[in-house]
Amino acid sequence: MAWVYLIIASLGEIFGVMSINFYNQKKSIGRLFAVVITFGFGFYFLSLAMKEIPLGTAYAIWTGLGAAGAVLMGILFFKESAGWKRMLFLSFIIAGAVGLKAIE
Repeated sequence: MAWVYLIIASLGEIFGVMSINFYNQKKSIGRLFAVVITFGFGFYFLSLAMKEIPLGTAYAIWTGLGAAGAVLMGILFFKESAGWKRMLFLSFIIAGAVGLKAIE
């Protein structure tokens, strides 16, 4: 179940970063509240995952999946570049997260 919690925590990280982007586009108390809630959600599930998954592994996967997800959300929703170099390095992040899981 810890790995499910870690995936959920990563979604909180992704949506937290997206919330920051929305907040920067138009500052409002509602958007600021969304930033706090989404990151709080992510931190809560990260703490649940870390009851069974070692700190280094949990944090690396959480940030890796969060970063990869944020890049993909940027491409899909914010018209950011999807060049081959960006995709190459994104695949390195994903490979690192998979590798950490594989050696767990």
